[in-house]
Amino acid sequence: MLQLSQEFHDRIVAHARRDHPDEACGVIAGRDGRPERFLEMVNAARSPTFYEFDSLDLLKLYKDMDSRDEEPVVIYHSHTATEAYPSRTDVSYASEPDAHYVLVSTREDQADPQRPEFRSYRIVDGVISEEPVEII
Repeated sequence: MLQLSQEFHDRIVAHARRDHPDEACGVIAGRDGRPERFLEMVNAARSPTFYEFDSLDLLKLYKDMDSRDEEPVVIYHSHTATEAYPSRTDVSYASEPDAHYVLVSTREDQADPQRPEFRSYRIVDGVISEEPVEII
């Protein structure tokens, strides 16, 4: 189960809405599996169907997390036209087995656009497992 503060939930949703129609992406770093530090990233692909971290930004991010003894607890991105479920590309890029992979959908045909679909997954060795999200 992912326990996430209301603040971090709201920041992920706000980032996804602001970057729409392109996918948004970012990381929440922390220790011992606890989300502690929100790090909004730039989608270097600037695409509505794909995201990628800029390689230099990603290198800086990991150096910064290492210097703080942190790990990526949450890796998030948005889907702009589909449900909040990992694509084959998302699965192929999932390289952090201990991370929670959060997806938020900003597609227009949702039942309640004010409460976008927000889901979390574990992705290990290509296997997707959805997990509950508790907003605290």
